[in-house]
Amino acid sequence: MAKKTYAIQLLLVIGIIVASGIFFYQPLLQQIGLGLDLQGGVHVVLEADPDEGESVTAEEMKQLQAVMRQRVDELGVSEPIIQLSGNNRLVVELAGIDDPEKAVEIIGKTAKLEFVTYDGDIIVTGDKLKEAKAIINNDNQPEITLEFDSEGAQLFADATSFLVSTYPSNDERRVIGIVLDDELLTMPYVKQSIGNGIASISGGFSSYEEAADLAALLRAGALPISTQIVEKRTVGPSLGSDSLESSVSAIIVGFILLGIFMVAIYRLPGFMADLTLIIFALLLLLGLVAVNAVLTLPGLAGILLTVAMAADANIIIFERIKDELRNGKSLRASVEAGFKRAFWTIFDSNVTTIIGAFVLFQFGTGSVRGFALTLSLGIVANMITALLLTKWVLRLVVKVPFLQNIAFYGVSKKGVNAID
Repeated sequence: MAKKTYAIQLLLVIGIIVASGIFFYQPLLQQIGLGLDLQGGVHVVLEADPDEGESVTAEEMKQLQAVMRQRVDELGVSEPIIQLSGNNRLVVELAGIDDPEKAVEIIGKTAKLEFVTYDGDIIVTGDKLKEAKAIINNDNQPEITLEFDSEGAQLFADATSFLVSTYPSNDERRVIGIVLDDELLTMPYVKQSIGNGIASISGGFSSYEEAADLAALLRAGALPISTQIVEKRTVGPSLGSDSLESSVSAIIVGFILLGIFMVAIYRLPGFMADLTLIIFALLLLLGLVAVNAVLTLPGLAGILLTVAMAADANIIIFERIKDELRNGKSLRASVEAGFKRAFWTIFDSNVTTIIGAFVLFQFGTGSVRGFALTLSLGIVANMITALLLTKWVLRLVVKVPFLQNIAFYGVSKKGVNAID
């Protein structure tokens, strides 16, 4: 009765593994973001352009990165890559955007906003802004309403009070110029003192979308230092889709060939190892979802490499088991000894690979870090499946009577000890 129980347990385990792959694979895959090279988008490299005789500081580059992240958030791009490169460059990668040129235009603008007098004296700057939003005014025209913080509101109130009290109503100097990136947008007439810190920019907008884009720039703030675009690369959605399909096909083919090889050489243990690869894939996907990873082509290469490493770990284990069987040990004892003897070999090789992946992630950029991340997650999933799950499944397999023929384990030598 107990022997039948082992067989039922084994069938249940196989059923659960297969069902897990069927029901959880697709939902997990849909939660993973795709990088620029897999779904299209834009890659931009900004280089700091300080004034002559000055140098860019690390603090200014960090501020540039922070402002750029705010701008990208305004664009609504999910999982962007915004990272420093060297001492004076910032790399921005935006995947899945509909209008790459518009994104580049917004990214590259300095967005230095100034309110100036007729003579060009600065009254208040954009860093004192609290809010900026686009609306449609009573004349059915787009405009931007601005609200300053307490300091900006006071400066604006003082300036408008001075203009109203100093210049008559028909004086051309009773104006405030609104300047963006050294370009005069408009110069509205000041009718009365404005003490609530609220102003507006109207006129000159061809559409509400144009006003909304400018408002988004103003909300994000001006760049702390002038920049220039030194590299711009656009990847079309069709090219990204082709790359994804080719990569997925390569992984599927790799899985199939690996599965055939494992069964052909190691037979029953190889078949069980193929089943545990389903759990390996699910654990890897779960890890990618947990860290909000963005999958790129190098990341897919890392996944393919970890699949090969998963097979390598199982091969070491199964060869050890075959050695123990050839030396006359029982099936159960061979399985236990095989895993015990293979453990430190597998552990040491995976730890050294993780160290290498950590170095790549720590000092690499962009796609290199993506490769290191998927490689690290794959190694962890490999350790769990090869050393824990496969061992547990094989322990169950050798308890089933009709699976105790050593020929099922790739060994044809006669005269081994009886199975205990």
